[in-house]
Amino acid sequence: MSIDWISGAEAMERLGVQPQTLYAYVSRGRVEARPDPADPRRSLYRAADIAELTRKRVRGRKPSAVAEGAIAWGEPVLASAITTLSGGRLWYRGRDAAVLARTETLETVARLLRGGHGVVLKAMDRPPPPGLGEARARLFAVLADRAATEPPARGRAPLALAMEGSGLMDLAADAVAGTAGTGPIHERLAAAWGMAPGGADALRRALVLLADHELNASTFAARVAASTGAGLAASALAGLCALSGPLHGGMAARVFNLLEESRRIGAGPTVEGRLARGAPTPGFGHPLYPEGDPRAAALLEACPATGDLAALQAAVETRTGERANIDFALVVLAETHGLPPDAPFLMFAVARSAGWIAHAVEEGGSGRLIRPRARYIGPPVGPQGR
Repeated sequence: MSIDWISGAEAMERLGVQPQTLYAYVSRGRVEARPDPADPRRSLYRAADIAELTRKRVRGRKPSAVAEGAIAWGEPVLASAITTLSGGRLWYRGRDAAVLARTETLETVARLLRGGHGVVLKAMDRPPPPGLGEARARLFAVLADRAATEPPARGRAPLALAMEGSGLMDLAADAVAGTAGTGPIHERLAAAWGMAPGGADALRRALVLLADHELNASTFAARVAASTGAGLAASALAGLCALSGPLHGGMAARVFNLLEESRRIGAGPTVEGRLARGAPTPGFGHPLYPEGDPRAAALLEACPATGDLAALQAAVETRTGERANIDFALVVLAETHGLPPDAPFLMFAVARSAGWIAHAVEEGGSGRLIRPRARYIGPPVGPQGR
């Protein structure tokens, strides 16, 4: 079924109405309907019309309820010209990210996200990365060090910030690779991880596909920091801290655990056991992509799952109907090319720094402070609470 058309049951669920109300919307011309090609006795309903009706119903609710609902996968809350999700695809300034991933590098896409500002060429006046054993520790350390010494971004020219952002991405790549280097970031990381040329190209695709994803948790954190006038490194560090959580950039570790379980007891029993317990299957499904994560499809096209990974993918998709998402695809890339266990997170962090920087520059130019209010639900306050 196309994502542009949905079934009557789904339309009623989204609207929270009975069949009679849905039919009334159709008769009044507020919702377009057409016969279902698979079953002419049934109708399909235009998803955009249902979404517009839902938005109007939401606007009629209390402002507090609207705001609270927007926080978790809800309605857009910030204006941005950088990235959007539309038609089941990911778009970077109007260009399909999956198409860009076929040929572009992280550096060229980062420049696109910044609005075309800044250079792609490398500057070799960078200090060596800190001498810490773990790549993740080096990455946090280099951003924290830069954040502690950089000037505020507020009031600075966007072009100057874009140039600074390009250098900041190189610092992040140096930290992960363990040495300052030249050349495209994907080649530097591939060399540090001992990847073959074919693996380097798959890594390039992954970095492009991970460069930005609209207003996810880490990008929102980066924009909040940028709204205070903080420097680019401080904004990127805020994004990195949010990314480190197990429900965001740390999700790949849960996919590895799922893979290990499937290797012990078999892919089918693993999935069936989780279904019986009502447990999720990490690495599959995405709230914003009901028909499948296009980033995963684009990466798996270049680096398909094989062996145990292919068995797990087939078992999950057959039994749950959920398709692989980008977290599963990153685990496939890491397993196929023998990368370190932390490689999916590190790829995510280096790539997403492009988006954090672009959003920080955009947010800093708005001149506003992001400061939402909390809906207090604690003990009574004032004289009545004494």
